[in-house]
Amino acid sequence: MPRHPRANRHSERHRSEHIGWLRAAVLGANDGILSTAGLIVGVASAQASKSAVLLAGFAGLVAGGFSMAAGEYVSVSSQTDTEAADRAREQQELASDPSGEREELVNIYVGRGLDRELAGRVADQMMAHDALGTHLRDELGLSETLRARPIQAALTSAATFAAGSALPLLAVVPAPAAHVAVTVAAVALVALGVLGAVAARTGGAPAIAGSVRVLFWGALAMVATAAVGKLFGVAV
Repeated sequence: MPRHPRANRHSERHRSEHIGWLRAAVLGANDGILSTAGLIVGVASAQASKSAVLLAGFAGLVAGGFSMAAGEYVSVSSQTDTEAADRAREQQELASDPSGEREELVNIYVGRGLDRELAGRVADQMMAHDALGTHLRDELGLSETLRARPIQAALTSAATFAAGSALPLLAVVPAPAAHVAVTVAAVALVALGVLGAVAARTGGAPAIAGSVRVLFWGALAMVATAAVGKLFGVAV
């Protein structure tokens, strides 16, 4: 029995398909761990009580989650607006100057290695199939895979920020009062190292390099906030 044509298709999955949510997820979790842990370390270094430390950490979680969602939504919405403007401009140019738009495609394909005659035939077939989609993809680099999704980015960023923030907050509870800052810093650095490695591997980069660069900035932040707490803090 002949196989259905779809059965012969080679299915491929590329890391770029996940770049939108991966970026928001990694950014949210990293910021959640680092900012909340830094806040806790700074407050704890000022000899604050555990209840005050927990309150500060939880306030940082809530404020940071909303801040991340809002910032991500505004940023990605700006990208969406730009994409919409480019789409409208291409539609107008296709309507007013189709031959000029065809010539643009021909030159693009020639630049990619096709001879002009073949490039012309490819341009004609692609424009007959989906003129706007072809120009958005081949002329401007816009595709459905990389399309900006503001709501998805905002929700992902807020959720992962909250999840990341929960780690240093939970570390406060069992920590001895005199060692809250050290305990939280240690937990945060381990979590940041793991997150950096996982994010790097998911994106196709070496895990060690991803882990080291996150640990460097994480450790620097912990030292800075601890110094601020020691220098300017008073007992609460």
